[in-house]
Amino acid sequence: MNFNGINIPQKLVPHNYLQLGLAAQRGRQRQVKELLEKRKLPEQGWRDEEIEELVHQLAALDSNNFAHNVGLGEREARIACKLVARRHYNFGHGIGRSGDLLEAQPKAAGSTLLVSLTNALLLDLMQTLGLHSCRGCFLVPLATGMTLTLCLQALRKRRPNAKYVLWSRIDQKSCFKAITAAGLQPIVIPVQVLAHEHALVTDCGQFEQRIRELGAANILCLYSTTSCFAPRNCDSVVELAKLAKSAAMPHLVNNAYGLQCEDITGQLERAQRVGRIDYIVQSTDKNLLVPVGGAIVASCDEQLLQHLASSYAGRASSSQTLDVFMTLLSLGRSGYEALLQDRRQNFQYLKQRLQQFATEHGEIVPQSTFNQISLALTVSTLSRHGEKEHSVTQLGAMLHSRGVSGVRVVPVGQTKSIDGYEFKHFGSHHEQMEVPYLTVAAALGIRRPEIDKFFEILDKCWTQLKKAPA
Repeated sequence: MNFNGINIPQKLVPHNYLQLGLAAQRGRQRQVKELLEKRKLPEQGWRDEEIEELVHQLAALDSNNFAHNVGLGEREARIACKLVARRHYNFGHGIGRSGDLLEAQPKAAGSTLLVSLTNALLLDLMQTLGLHSCRGCFLVPLATGMTLTLCLQALRKRRPNAKYVLWSRIDQKSCFKAITAAGLQPIVIPVQVLAHEHALVTDCGQFEQRIRELGAANILCLYSTTSCFAPRNCDSVVELAKLAKSAAMPHLVNNAYGLQCEDITGQLERAQRVGRIDYIVQSTDKNLLVPVGGAIVASCDEQLLQHLASSYAGRASSSQTLDVFMTLLSLGRSGYEALLQDRRQNFQYLKQRLQQFATEHGEIVPQSTFNQISLALTVSTLSRHGEKEHSVTQLGAMLHSRGVSGVRVVPVGQTKSIDGYEFKHFGSHHEQMEVPYLTVAAALGIRRPEIDKFFEILDKCWTQLKKAPA
């Protein structure tokens, strides 16, 4: 409530006491005024009570929270359970209108303002992170895989006769299923193996060859990935962007957790300047530390974004938008930059500890120079011990049972079929796999004590497996 302009008698509260409280209130009002007018991330994060106060004020602008509201529609944002209403701060109308995620809602001025502010803060964040050529972005209340499908469907409307998607292989199911879910035909482009580094890189020559074979008019887009499990490197997005521009075809980038890595954002910025990228998709949970369920789509072409927003069927949940909005205000620019710095330092620390472990146990850490988030460690000596191949997968099970999550153990010879497409040595990203390995990541939010605890557990599990009878 704003007490300015209200004559409050001194018998209720002494004048000097009241002025102290009003001065603090005016400070909060200036904070909100600056946010609404500038639509930029605050330099310093807000306190929880300040965020909640603003969220309640926004929710009060939605018709379901009007004391005099009389709802006669089929959707009036009525919420039966008070716990659910409280969890969502009484936002119930969702975002967008039927068939357009960015359209304003006549019943929900507060929800519309929430969405517009959140998208503005996200754009400010992305430009702060180095993506200066991005002219717009918006949050899609779908996880990354389905958001990629939405992008492909939007591109298909613009190229209705094209059915192929040229995709640089990465062994992660959802990004591949995004293609088949859109009713398109994936053309899997194998990666190249750098023998001296044991790392995997994009085979741009294969992309060019398939464009010649299939014909540019029949190809919907090039589909690349930035953030991935080592020893695979970030795709050569700059070269692929140049190729997309020269072939006059769209380019979709799966940037799942790449916002947190300045090397990746630097490559994406250069790629947009010298070539072509239509959509860049990134996860909210991985990059902003919120619950799973949202993705950010960015582009240097605002018309492409509008086309994408209008491809969405119906309206959508505002839950992910609220999570992101509150998190951005809580962190502020300085808080997010502190998280980035901690991640960079912890990546170097994790790499150093992993290399030390590899040296002690006769293993190798592949030099994935263009992967500054994920690291791999070969486990070949472990798999040879007693000629027990299952020791590799057993290591993964032992780590998991001891509370270590996120570590991927990739054995030799694993084959997986996804929607009728077979991937030999699934998990390794290529078909010439020779040794098993495990991967670990230093993603946003990781803490150094977690790294130390991981190596303590890994060393015990490794020793136990080595001592096991053949």
